[in-house]
Amino acid sequence: MKPRISVLTLGVDDLERAVAFYRDGLGLPTEGIVGKEFEHGAVAFFDLQSQVKLAVWARDDVAHDTGLPKTPPCPTGFTIGHNVTRKDEVDPVMEQARKAGAKILKPAHDTFWGGYAGYFQDPDGHVWEIVWNSAFVPVD
Repeated sequence: MKPRISVLTLGVDDLERAVAFYRDGLGLPTEGIVGKEFEHGAVAFFDLQSQVKLAVWARDDVAHDTGLPKTPPCPTGFTIGHNVTRKDEVDPVMEQARKAGAKILKPAHDTFWGGYAGYFQDPDGHVWEIVWNSAFVPVD
């Protein structure tokens, strides 16, 4: 297996709400919900970086497609890290997420490892870390 990820799919309880949060609230580009003509097929894709997409798909449909039982969400199962290029970018992104309907879990703060980061949960409970880490500065 080559070390690459092209799509990160989040199971959501309300697809329309998730699209509004990521598109309207966070400003991620999308063509909206596609695949409505297929049973269990409605999904929305958001452009992240070159050839990487974020998808939101109804949790019921994820359970159907995988054959797994639908279980309660587990917000501590994983986090999504959004690295910014400068320390002073963290707080505005956190505020943008809050205004879009995110729950701030931990306001941005200086970290023990020398960075600056905070956590929020999207409306479906997925945990995002907004982080400035001088060792992982993204290239725009």
